[in-house]
Amino acid sequence: VVPAPAALPVPRLCCGTNSESPLLQCVLTGDWTNDLGSNMTIGALNEKNEFTGTYNTSVSATTNKTQPSPLLGSQHLSNEKGQPTFGFTVNWSFSDSVTVFTGQCFVDENGKEILKTMWLLRSRVDNIQDDWKATR
Repeated sequence: VVPAPAALPVPRLCCGTNSESPLLQCVLTGDWTNDLGSNMTIGALNEKNEFTGTYNTSVSATTNKTQPSPLLGSQHLSNEKGQPTFGFTVNWSFSDSVTVFTGQCFVDENGKEILKTMWLLRSRVDNIQDDWKATR
């Protein structure tokens, strides 16, 4: 993880397991925890394959107290292998920044569901000259 300025949360790859979904199929709905202790809850998909939820980060560079933050996302229509791609945005409740995540759900050889994601964080800066340091 790249260090962030003091006012930014530092999200991490969102990797974890979901104890609520059946084996051999990735279901995003449920509770997920990553290797740093951050966790998120994803609600049920609607008819457009969109979902909402909350993200609680355990890693932050801000001095503000972290708070559960809303997330909004969508899942690509499931394919026959049941390992869907997805994306979601977290609007951090405790700082002036937003993070977008994109990833895929995998089922490993032991039937464990794992989310692999990449993220991009955008923070507010005071002027356009500082734009170069606003995205991580």
